[in-house]
Amino acid sequence: MSIDKKVFRAYDVRGIVDQGLDESLVYDIGRAIATRYDDMQSCMLGRDGRLSSLRLADALSDGLQSAGVQVVDLGEVPTPVLYFAAHEYGQGCGLMITGSHNPPHYNGVKMMVGKHTLAGDEIEALYHDIVKGNFKKGHGNYRSFNVLEPYIDKVVSDISIPHPFRLVADCGNGVAGPYVVALFEALGCELHCLYCDIDGNFPNHHANPSDENTLVDLVAAVKKTQSEIGIAFDGDGDRLGVVDELGNIIRPDRQMMVYAQDVLQDQKGACIVYDVKCSSHLPAIIEKNGGKAHRCRTGHSYIKSMLKQSDALLAGEMSGHIFFNDRWYGFDDALYAAARLVEICADSADRCSAIFAKLPHGVDTPELNVHLKDEGDQHTFMEHFLKEARFNGAKLDYTDGLRVDYKDGWGLVRASNTTPCLVLRFEADNENRLNEIKDIFRKQLLSID
Repeated sequence: MSIDKKVFRAYDVRGIVDQGLDESLVYDIGRAIATRYDDMQSCMLGRDGRLSSLRLADALSDGLQSAGVQVVDLGEVPTPVLYFAAHEYGQGCGLMITGSHNPPHYNGVKMMVGKHTLAGDEIEALYHDIVKGNFKKGHGNYRSFNVLEPYIDKVVSDISIPHPFRLVADCGNGVAGPYVVALFEALGCELHCLYCDIDGNFPNHHANPSDENTLVDLVAAVKKTQSEIGIAFDGDGDRLGVVDELGNIIRPDRQMMVYAQDVLQDQKGACIVYDVKCSSHLPAIIEKNGGKAHRCRTGHSYIKSMLKQSDALLAGEMSGHIFFNDRWYGFDDALYAAARLVEICADSADRCSAIFAKLPHGVDTPELNVHLKDEGDQHTFMEHFLKEARFNGAKLDYTDGLRVDYKDGWGLVRASNTTPCLVLRFEADNENRLNEIKDIFRKQLLSID
């Protein structure tokens, strides 16, 4: 059987629809999961709003049922809402058809089994199972379930907004839109919406808040409406972008500093996990407030696994995945993270910008992408780079790619797990040093054939 192995990635299945990812493969993924995890009796199924998601979800449902699994179809839901339903109403098993933040012609499958997100070798094992073709047979069944009201009720029962709070939400025409509207209206906020209707063509901009170019409309709307804060979501609602009332973009590692301070107020000694792309000021803030900082490789599955291993109360990464294990379930939920941030800001005497201005900061870059030609080229390049690159006088961290830490700054290069590109980021005490570190990396990168 001919299968494109490249769609079986580090922490999900993802590829171009009808070019490596189609109904036949997704049907077999359902059969393979049900066979490998043969104690699975029921599974929650969700999908985003992409044009291909319904037919892929139907194929996945058919595959699960053919192996004897009861499918509970949630319809169009954000990924964290699927996780919520799996925790609250199922065996902790959920499959989500989503292309996340990728362009409209991509799609994929995120997989949770027994409250554990599949990643790495577990996903590769599914590929080999499909190649072998030995699937369990059974007669599952199907039912639908509307989880909107239970999810909103659960968040509202945890979050307290002491007074009406004005904010703008840009959902990028992704699947989070209806849930964001329902949530913040239920919380008593004055909500101004941008692109909160679901449209699988994504006609306004990519639903990718880590690309700061997609936040231009949000910045303008926050200023025009004189809102306290702006929030943005990716295509499946598990990543968060934030803008303060002045239009400043608040990157996720700085969001994490505020979340960490909040969690550690009452939970001294708690562990907090962050990924290799985060600011060096984040672990300093964690430790200053009595917490334990743990650096982890990038990827929502890896972050979630480290959170469980260390019993951390909070985790996050620069892409905008935020995981609260304090008052919440420990999975990445951008809607809940946004509600927690609104709660913090509404409860403070300071404006949003003043809250973040009190945090330590240097000069940094957003995530920078160097695009390569073909899928897999990024991993080949990094193999050569790790063997040949030389950084004298620095501390080297190979947790994920290569992070090079100096006393006054750092740089990182790693292979993307979702697209054929290299991901870089830099931070330093001042602009001159930032440029020096970038130049060091540039020379090393260009030296690789």
